[in-house]
Amino acid sequence: MAQNIKTIKYFHRKFVQEEQTAPEDVKEAFATFAEGGDTMSAGQLREFVDKVQCQPQYTVEECERIMETFLRSRRDESDNDENNKKKKKGGDGDGNDNGGCCFTLEEFFQFLYFDEFNAPLSPEVHHDMDAPLSHYFINTGHNSYLTGNQLSSDCSEVPIIQALNKGVRVIELDLWPNSNKTDIDVVHGRTLTAPVSLYKCLVAIKDNAFVASEYPVIITLEDHLTKDLQALAAEVTNEIFGDLLYYPPEDAMDEFPSPESLKGRILISTKPPPVDELRDTFSKRLIKDGKESERESADEALSPPPSIGSDVDACDRYNASSDRECEEELTPSSEIHSGVIHYKRMITIHAGKPKGHIKDSLSVDGKVKRLSLSEQEIERASSSYGDDLISFTQRNILRVYPKGTRVNSSNFRPHIGWLYGAQMVAMNMQGYGKSLWHAQGLFRANGGSGYVKKPPLLMNKNDDGQSNIFNPKTPYPTSRIMKVKIYMGTGWISNFSKTHFDTFSPPDFYIKVSIHGVQYDKARHRTRVISDNWFPVWEEEFEIPLKVPSLALVLIEAREYDKHEKDDFGGQTCFPVDEIRPGFRSVPLYDEKGNKYSHVKLLLRFQFQHI
Repeated sequence: MAQNIKTIKYFHRKFVQEEQTAPEDVKEAFATFAEGGDTMSAGQLREFVDKVQCQPQYTVEECERIMETFLRSRRDESDNDENNKKKKKGGDGDGNDNGGCCFTLEEFFQFLYFDEFNAPLSPEVHHDMDAPLSHYFINTGHNSYLTGNQLSSDCSEVPIIQALNKGVRVIELDLWPNSNKTDIDVVHGRTLTAPVSLYKCLVAIKDNAFVASEYPVIITLEDHLTKDLQALAAEVTNEIFGDLLYYPPEDAMDEFPSPESLKGRILISTKPPPVDELRDTFSKRLIKDGKESERESADEALSPPPSIGSDVDACDRYNASSDRECEEELTPSSEIHSGVIHYKRMITIHAGKPKGHIKDSLSVDGKVKRLSLSEQEIERASSSYGDDLISFTQRNILRVYPKGTRVNSSNFRPHIGWLYGAQMVAMNMQGYGKSLWHAQGLFRANGGSGYVKKPPLLMNKNDDGQSNIFNPKTPYPTSRIMKVKIYMGTGWISNFSKTHFDTFSPPDFYIKVSIHGVQYDKARHRTRVISDNWFPVWEEEFEIPLKVPSLALVLIEAREYDKHEKDDFGGQTCFPVDEIRPGFRSVPLYDEKGNKYSHVKLLLRFQFQHI
């Protein structure tokens, strides 16, 4: 293949683009498993898949179906190309067939690029999903309704839809009274952002909640509403979600339910309205209306039943059925307050922010709850109370959100939360950059379900006075060596214009590989630059020692070298080291916002040595 590029008027440079051929490692694997023959059978492919790809679950029959699927798709592509050529010549296309269900060397090489089977991660949900919610990292958005920056962009249901369709499981809505105090806006309060109605946001969530994953969606509410609007929020939420809305069996729980038990359900998380405030509001309203007789009814509705002492908080003791009795006893003049009780009853995950000393907020006693910390707060807390953070997150949920100065919707390094067990590390999904790539990479694991089981080391407890709690700052010994061999890349010429990278020549690609996790695992490697080639071949291998691989991510970036300016972006991908399937892998690349390119992919090989 030759590419002519005009450099100056009347002058052309000609670049010859050679077709990629199978690397020596691929030729050797083919020769070994084809037993020296010219073709590889389904049985021989099964041996290769078992021994090299470490996927022993496939039978010969399944491998035969896989071969048929691949060969059919390849023939279809060939037919289309041939037909297009012959149409220009007035002929007919009739596809190629190697005469049976077996692979030639060329077909075997192309099969390794078949990412439907040879992707680096399993497409299936394979983690244990029966543990409490606190045992999982959860794909979490921050200010999910914003289309751009934090100060002046529009609020809309569109970014909520986009986030859900990409597998985000936690949606954040900020609720404020509208301008005339009669309805509810979703808006970033005290900024110039333009609001969107709560109704639109909830409908968008209902329609898209389970497109990407069947596991539960959690809506975190930042509530700035008056009591009457809280009642309205409860009514609207129940009306829109119906049976999708999960009601906890009791007001507060000793343990969160599991993702498996909550499939197809929507949960609410916010700070519950205090019961004392409800009682005072009832009394003031009834006295103002001159309805002293109704005050007694209100007190009865909000007080514990006779069998429970008066020193016990009613909202901590009532279950769902007793709340319903409360609503039935209230008179028509207290419908708003009945609605507030309904609002409180639909809250599954009770939330709050730290009050007083941070160590006190990390107490593990009592009912389970959610605590929210800013990125600065968790960094300060981790320096002094790392053990307390990890102990807290073993039963409770910790949410970490960006600091207020990130007005351009940038993101922080999510590992500052993950290393201490924080389940909800909230990302500005409308932004982009390496921090967001890390978050997107983690949640490609476990079939893209949005729930990734935390590694066992984050669940270790102290026993018999001995500290067994994980410390991310400890220089643990190397436990695994990962070998990454980068063979080649393809597809850029299909996803980019011929002059996208260089006006006067084909691109000059190189690959960067970096590790992100505990501080002692951080590593960076890069290949040499392959000049003037749309189909670069590197065949370079990196050996990477890892101390805590269960918390490590590998980030792979394609860059185009530029001598005089910043190197151009050519694609990226990221995924957890612990989830990588060994063997030859077709690795698709994504754009800067995390959208998958249709054609750009790398051929890599991963090998692991346990120490």
